[in-house]
Amino acid sequence: MSRIGKRGMKLPTGTNVTLKGHEVTVKGAKATLTHDFSKQKLVAISQADGEVKVERVDDSREARREQGLVRALINNMIVGVSEGFKKTLEIVGVGYRADVKGKSLTLNLGFSHPVDYPIPAGISISVDKQTTIHIDGADKTLVGETASKIIRYRAPEPYKGKGIKYAGQVIRRKAGKSAAGSKGG
Repeated sequence: MSRIGKRGMKLPTGTNVTLKGHEVTVKGAKATLTHDFSKQKLVAISQADGEVKVERVDDSREARREQGLVRALINNMIVGVSEGFKKTLEIVGVGYRADVKGKSLTLNLGFSHPVDYPIPAGISISVDKQTTIHIDGADKTLVGETASKIIRYRAPEPYKGKGIKYAGQVIRRKAGKSAAGSKGG
């Protein structure tokens, strides 16, 4: 079992945490995030001396699991409002490109029409060289979900590798059909 749930989380300068019952609000330089932990009844969240702690009510397996989950979620909120999260996507394919127009991302992915993806609130998207998409935001879940939704428009295929992929992702390629002569008589 991991012991990370027992560790306290130090608050960076300029970051404030407010506790109201089971609701945690983290305010920082980049954004303000709020999460309701009322479903997690086996842990108690406390703040003292610039540090946030998550303590379990008992020593059951469920309480240990909730402690690790709540600590990870609060830590992601703290990192998000102070530093932010970023995902980078690459577009591979002849004629495939992206462009940001206002509050939507326009993707040309080989379909008969361009695909318009509305940019969610709290997310900023920028495009470099028409083939690299940068997704920034304070909420780690929202950044990952946005990247996943964009990839689903044209996932990389295994023969030529065309599609949208994460930067640095390696696509396992399959061999195409071999031009073997027919046997028979």
